[in-house]
Amino acid sequence: MKRLYRSQKDRKIAGILGGIGEVYNVDPNLLRLLAILLLFATGVLPVVITYIVAWVILPDGKPEEVVETREEKPSKKETKKTPGKNKK
Repeated sequence: MKRLYRSQKDRKIAGILGGIGEVYNVDPNLLRLLAILLLFATGVLPVVITYIVAWVILPDGKPEEVVETREEKPSKKETKKTPGKNKK
């Protein structure tokens, strides 16, 4: 399944329609025109609320570009310190 994301390159406001266009190989300008038509057909509020929710939910950038770094935790053997006695 393709993962949606917000575009970093093709954005006018938040990059939502640019990201959808990149994922599905559709011209983002056509999606923007469709969004404007929906804006007038359904009223401003439903489209604006949907856009804001998508802005909050969708991650920024392609999923392949997001690199998670994990710090390696030392093993239990390395973390245990053996008490040393000072013998002279």
